[in-house]
Amino acid sequence: MKKVYLDSAATTQMNPEVIDCMTEVMKTTYGNPSSTHTFGRSAKALIEKARKTIAAYLNVTPAEIVFTSGGTEADNLALNSAVRDLGVTQIITSRIEHHAVLHTVEQLKSCYDFELNYVNLKPCGSIDLAHLEELFSAHEGKTLVSLMHVNNEIGNILDVEKVGRLCKANNALFHCDMVQSIGHYKVNLEELPVDFTAASAHKFHGPKGVGFAYVRKSSGLQPLIFGGQQERGHRAGTESVHNIVGLEKAFELANDNLAEEQEKVKGLKTYFIEKLKEAIPAVKFNGGCEDLDNSTYTLVNVCLPIPAEKAVLLLFQLDLNGIACSKGSACQSGSEKGSHVLSQILSEEDLNKPSVRFSFSGFNTKEELDYVIKVLQDFIAS
Repeated sequence: MKKVYLDSAATTQMNPEVIDCMTEVMKTTYGNPSSTHTFGRSAKALIEKARKTIAAYLNVTPAEIVFTSGGTEADNLALNSAVRDLGVTQIITSRIEHHAVLHTVEQLKSCYDFELNYVNLKPCGSIDLAHLEELFSAHEGKTLVSLMHVNNEIGNILDVEKVGRLCKANNALFHCDMVQSIGHYKVNLEELPVDFTAASAHKFHGPKGVGFAYVRKSSGLQPLIFGGQQERGHRAGTESVHNIVGLEKAFELANDNLAEEQEKVKGLKTYFIEKLKEAIPAVKFNGGCEDLDNSTYTLVNVCLPIPAEKAVLLLFQLDLNGIACSKGSACQSGSEKGSHVLSQILSEEDLNKPSVRFSFSGFNTKEELDYVIKVLQDFIAS
């Protein structure tokens, strides 16, 4: 059976070079980085080298990079400390953020006294910046804005610079989840008016279980996990050296090959949209994902003209044909709940039709996309 992986927004296959360097570290550098002997110092040196490498690509200082278990922990670190330690009395976010943000702010709201507001969305799912300004004006205390750079389900791209300028003008902190953009776009955090970000290695062909938070210097952010003084006191716990080295290698490869990767994957997305329209004229594209200027080049989210009674079999049929994709965010797999993102932007009629996210990487080919479209076409016609 042919196998086609089109779920790279959920996780990417690891680059063989990343696997090789991680394997070498596991074989040879096994000391605890907090130990003062040679074995420990060798491990610590690898961590600090990785920190410097990542910081250089992002144009920040190494001290501003905090290694975490991934994007979810990095989001939690910023949001928890903002309310608990930094005097934030209002959080502004949107209803189409990743659950790592939405569920965290809901939990914080149940424990702390602060105002939680959701900025309005435009019909395509983009942020209504005029409403964001209104929310600033209506609150006198300190605000944290938490809005993601690239939406993981519909691919909309936030104008980070514009939002950041609004935050600075209103003396607000800006947390931006960049899990779907770091490793896929050139990001200069020295120039962008962002205070905190989150990144995850497995989104750009690195290992799972490791990522980092960017914490702007002098922000006053306090740890989420307590214990030892690892990560300059920002994150306790023995560092996963081989994963951090894998993160470094994947980040290096992603940034050094960025232009080539963007060109190839954007070509795949464009091809997929064109061929899908030809094969299934009634197809719709959710959010802004058809707009190549304002949507990430890595994914499309499509609403297919399939009746509800048949729609339940769609993902099963795709899987039977060796095709991997997502009904919504992979973080909700196994759940019968619909996408919280699509529920905010689609009509009732379109919510009753199946929507599928297809996400691409440089490992994909046009031949694979042709196969997927043929399977979809046959299923709709059957």
